[in-house]
Amino acid sequence: MAETDDQKTMVGKLADVGGDAIQRIGSAPGGDRLLNALNSTRDRMDDMQKKMRGLDAVEQRLEEVERRLDKLEGKSTSAARASSSAKDKKTTSSS
Repeated sequence: MAETDDQKTMVGKLADVGGDAIQRIGSAPGGDRLLNALNSTRDRMDDMQKKMRGLDAVEQRLEEVERRLDKLEGKSTSAARASSSAKDKKTTSSS
């Protein structure tokens, strides 16, 4: 029980120090520009996370389209998966 009380105290101290630091930055010359930049970065990161979550749905739709195309062209699914995994390896290795 003593450890959790110590942890709460440490977290509280860190929160207080962080709050004080943000107030000091805001009152410093040019600090408002820094805070605005940090806030806009946070907003852009939120937007990027939303877009990244949407990629899963796009990938699923793409896989379905690829399966349908393979079916129309008469290719086997194992060949399509092999070429798809080869593309994935190229993409990840070139990044």
